[in-house]
Amino acid sequence: MITKRVVLFAVVIAGGLVGACATEEDPLMLVARGLFEPIDERAPVIEGIAGTAQQVELGKMLYFEPRLSRSHNLSCNTCHLVGLGGIDAVETSLGHRWQRGGRNAPTVLNAVYNLAQFWDGRAKDLEEQAGGPIQNPIEMAITADHAVEQLKGIPGYVTKFNQVYPEATDPVTFDNLIKAIAAFEATLITPNAPFDRYLKGDDQALTPEQKEGLELFINKGCAGCHGGINLGGASYSPFGLVERPEADILPPEDKGRFEVTRTENDEFVFKVPSLRNIELTAPYFHSGK
Repeated sequence: MITKRVVLFAVVIAGGLVGACATEEDPLMLVARGLFEPIDERAPVIEGIAGTAQQVELGKMLYFEPRLSRSHNLSCNTCHLVGLGGIDAVETSLGHRWQRGGRNAPTVLNAVYNLAQFWDGRAKDLEEQAGGPIQNPIEMAITADHAVEQLKGIPGYVTKFNQVYPEATDPVTFDNLIKAIAAFEATLITPNAPFDRYLKGDDQALTPEQKEGLELFINKGCAGCHGGINLGGASYSPFGLVERPEADILPPEDKGRFEVTRTENDEFVFKVPSLRNIELTAPYFHSGK
């Protein structure tokens, strides 16, 4: 029953009924407000990125552009399908020449709220992340120079880049490309879930059973890692917090954040995944298990 009710709470993060009234007398709501934060309906601003409507539009075009891959078959959306919860629903993604990536593709939805990008946090933000898969030989497998060369050969893109970066002498650059993609990805947020409405004061947004699930979620310690605006994504944790999983679940060759920091304590440590839209984003762990 505990599991069922916690799951019911998790489901309300993604969808449900609209409540009818608001109250400030709910003690659970007051506790929840101290641990979580509702998603604002306005897309957050990334430092150093204008985020104009034109830049977002260009970023959307590039996000779905397969010509940014060596085979002309893969795009950002191949592994992070916007219409499928921001994931590809497989353990590990297929990339260039049918190669398999080493980790599960996390959701792009609400990724802007994470403390860093990738499971090991090696990219500080969406801008730094956006250029990685394009150049990764296992993923899209194209060089930065080749990507720019492709775009410069397409008149429509040259026009768009000139519109978005009018002050630039040479606007079609890899740096401007990833800025545009990041600007678009920052708009991929999912506000106004029942839980968001509850945090904003709508006491009827959650059912009594869902509230019981929320209370258990808090009291059992789940919120210690899965808190904040993204219900996760704000910290790192050992994979297998209580007991290390077996090798078939925990790939022994993937030491997680250790590969970034080279700190012994970071072996098998990964970014805590977000629970936003969890009913859409399986499989959940970095290994795809």
